[in-house]
Amino acid sequence: MADTHLFLFGGGPPFNDVLGKTFAHLSSNGLNGTQVAVLFMERDGWKEYMPRYTDVLEQNGIAHFEYLPLTPAPSPHFIEQLSLATGVIICGGDTERYREYVVDTEIGKIVKRMYAEGTPVAGFSAGALISPNICVIPPIDNRKNEHLFLPGLGLIDHCVVSVHFSKWKEETNLKKALTLTNAYIGYGMDDDSGIYFKNQVVSETAGQVYFYRNGPAVE
Repeated sequence: MADTHLFLFGGGPPFNDVLGKTFAHLSSNGLNGTQVAVLFMERDGWKEYMPRYTDVLEQNGIAHFEYLPLTPAPSPHFIEQLSLATGVIICGGDTERYREYVVDTEIGKIVKRMYAEGTPVAGFSAGALISPNICVIPPIDNRKNEHLFLPGLGLIDHCVVSVHFSKWKEETNLKKALTLTNAYIGYGMDDDSGIYFKNQVVSETAGQVYFYRNGPAVE
């Protein structure tokens, strides 16, 4: 079986320098030629924003990016280019829409297959929240203003995650999510912070990350 590689970030881009270097190295080992797919919600100014995701990777040798705007009905071109990718980035934004367009869809099936085969996947903010088995969306981040517990993409199965942790004051919500989901551990990630999981185990962290095991936080 191939090693799995998951990068979760507590806010938007850029990649941390160290984690970006690791992601770029892993993405360069693909058999189809290096091509990082960037999954995002299209909105005004998106082209100007994309270098925030790609600059660190370009500095580490990644030259080709395929920008794939998420839709309810992805085109054959979208599916083909995603399938050819040697690395996948799931951007930040409206978490509920990201979950709707990725989880339990053809896109999600492809990402899960690629991930299981060793393709590195990175999720920023919304992209991070939808990555575990259970997608926990706090009240501040959804239209119902409720704590939502929804099926996630299932790239990691023993934990719940919280993003914008300090900015959104998420400690109470993360502890509640741990209790309600009976997850083994909760990860709280501040903006400009992230975790690299190799084979679902924390391999490296960047910035401020909090670990909760049904008890007080451990930095």
